[in-house]
Amino acid sequence: MDPDQIMDGLSKEINSALKAMAKTKDVNEKEAYSRIIKNLCKSQGVFLELAADMMSRDFDDELDEEIPF
Repeated sequence: MDPDQIMDGLSKEINSALKAMAKTKDVNEKEAYSRIIKNLCKSQGVFLELAADMMSRDFDDELDEEIPF
């Protein structure tokens, strides 16, 4: 699956859960939504950390190394 689609999907799910949490009055339901949102945000954080790691990586050094064959 395309990483952009995953990020878009996670963002939409987070927004949807936030809206649903805002509408509910029951404390137990609010807690359930907060756990869902927390898990979705953690999942999104994994992708953001991966992207940051890939951006900070210096690929020029790897290209300068001699190829062993």
